[in-house]
Amino acid sequence: MKAVILAAGSASRLRPYSEGTPKTLLAVGGVPILRRTMTTLMRCGYDQFVIATGYLDGMVRAAVTSWYPCLDVVFVTNPDYRTTHTACSLLRAREHVDRDDFMLLDGDVVFDLDVIEVLVDRGPDCLAVRSVGEIGLEEVKVTADNQDRVLAIGKHVPVRSAMGESVGIQLFSAATSKRLFEILDSRVRIQGLVHEYYEATMQQLLDEGATLYGVDIGSMYASEIDTVEDLVAANQHLAQRPAFDVSFEGVRLAV
Repeated sequence: MKAVILAAGSASRLRPYSEGTPKTLLAVGGVPILRRTMTTLMRCGYDQFVIATGYLDGMVRAAVTSWYPCLDVVFVTNPDYRTTHTACSLLRAREHVDRDDFMLLDGDVVFDLDVIEVLVDRGPDCLAVRSVGEIGLEEVKVTADNQDRVLAIGKHVPVRSAMGESVGIQLFSAATSKRLFEILDSRVRIQGLVHEYYEATMQQLLDEGATLYGVDIGSMYASEIDTVEDLVAANQHLAQRPAFDVSFEGVRLAV
């Protein structure tokens, strides 16, 4: 099972914490965000990873290799990470997951294992949606019909009509993967839309008639770590929980 993790950004809103440290290597609850993500995915059966890097990519590569020296991991680099967005980073992963089922995750999300399990149980094509709690105007929001088929996704979606907030975790089928990357290539490489987030490509998929389901994760925990306030809140939340176990049966981890 394959997963793509986007971890290229420089995280300017997390300074000074991100000065000299990639956002995805910042510790939340005592464990780097990326290590939490990968360990959680492995517990759900994921064993092949594509990680899109950019800012301080050498640190990300070194960290992952030290944690999981025997794991099947491919790194792809977006050298233009300072002037582009997630669509460009995702396109870099094309040759490794095009026409394959894969899980796509933003690299700055801290989440419960249950979130991955509910998506895997639902099956592709779907995305995790948080309907509980306040939804901000700047968040990526989702509208859906009465069968949870997604109609629109993006920051432009009005709060009042939203099913909830997309948490940055999606599961795609092989067929949808094929069309996803065709659209990405057209928008980014041919049309030059390098400043887009990948949700614009997902919206075109929907506009063309593709079916994606929103999966309401209810009260399951999933939080984007985008600001210092987010980092503080996540640490406070996780302080009330048992320590995260980084071990994983069958994978040799660094001590």
